[in-house]
Amino acid sequence: VQLQASGGGEVQAGGSLRLSCAASGGTFRRYSMGWFRQAPGNEREFVAAIKWSSEISYTDSVKGRFTISKDNAKSMVYLQMNSLKPEDTAVYYCAAGSGIIMSTMNRAGSFDSWGQGTQVTVSS
Repeated sequence: VQLQASGGGEVQAGGSLRLSCAASGGTFRRYSMGWFRQAPGNEREFVAAIKWSSEISYTDSVKGRFTISKDNAKSMVYLQMNSLKPEDTAVYYCAAGSGIIMSTMNRAGSFDSWGQGTQVTVSS
């Protein structure tokens, strides 16, 4: 499956952004989808994921602020980000994988396909 992420930009702290990821070339409803991010000098880290069954997982630092959702009819996955903080600044990547169990949804290695990334910058 091919992935194309979009929606990044620069906002002030407290603002909102909505990231989108368009999937093509696969049976979207069978995939689990994830969002990861990587700040300069840091490793890629898990943000949120939604399993093909619609089970959802978030990293603790974004719980209550970010919402992941997917639209199977449009082969899209979204990440609504509210109350953004400067520490959310990073390149955000969407990812797709199949056969992922819930306990491993937070591992980058569980996902097979990756989008190109979209920059999110939050200024204080």
